[in-house]
Amino acid sequence: MSILINESTRLIVQGITGRDGSFHTKKMLEYGTNIVGGTSPGKGGTEILGVPVFNTVYEAVQQTQANTSIIFVPAKFAADAIMEAADAGVRLIICISEGLPTLDAVKAFRYTQMKGVMLIGPNCPGLMSPDKCLVGILPGQIFKKGNIGVISRSGTLTYEVVYHLTANGMGQSTAVGMGGDPVVGLYYRELLEMLQNDPDTDAIVMIGEIGGNAEEQAAEYIRKHVTKPVVGFIAGQAAPQGKQMGHAGAIIAGGSGTAADKIAALEAAGVRVAKEPSEIPGLLKERLGN
Repeated sequence: MSILINESTRLIVQGITGRDGSFHTKKMLEYGTNIVGGTSPGKGGTEILGVPVFNTVYEAVQQTQANTSIIFVPAKFAADAIMEAADAGVRLIICISEGLPTLDAVKAFRYTQMKGVMLIGPNCPGLMSPDKCLVGILPGQIFKKGNIGVISRSGTLTYEVVYHLTANGMGQSTAVGMGGDPVVGLYYRELLEMLQNDPDTDAIVMIGEIGGNAEEQAAEYIRKHVTKPVVGFIAGQAAPQGKQMGHAGAIIAGGSGTAADKIAALEAAGVRVAKEPSEIPGLLKERLGN
């Protein structure tokens, strides 16, 4: 198994005719993802890369039975795109767009909750179940099918950690880039629960960064509910207070959200925390008894 996406995923691409949408549609098709349609208002009835284009998500879902959507539209339209997909009956939405105003993200997230729809992002790289499905902008060539689940706030750190895992012969069940904005959809707790319940995931890598208290909340959830080995890494250990580091949500404010606090909370929950990403495979092998 895997979580969230697999061979039965039926994907539509919102913004398929744009530069980024068409580029990554090609990459996802080459990986083998089942892209059943795309949307671009005013261009319905055309095709791109052999994929039919519809004017609306509702029309696309009705004609293709799509269950998943990925969004490549400018930030000012992204919240509406999320809500349009949720209203059309899509069950999983992945929003790649970055730069969404926080209030727009709050509005869209609340709407997905009301509709019972799962949201990943915004400002995320998407997710990958190796040899099954790629939904996002992740580099497919570094992934290998296996039993390690990966969840991360950082896209580039996801790639680095996966590279080290694959180089050490440790494949992945599913890797999820959650996004680094202050407001995003599925987060550590939900994804930890999914990986804990996934029979094909034997261990979990959790990549965090400074800002907020999500990692501390995740540590508490791990302590109470996760029995599988968890190895972590926290980025931004040298970040000065009040300085945003990369992501909008990666900022230490009021003495909270520091790397030291997050590391301490994770270690207290039994999580081995790497000092640098290259240490993660070795820590996993120790926890798995390899």
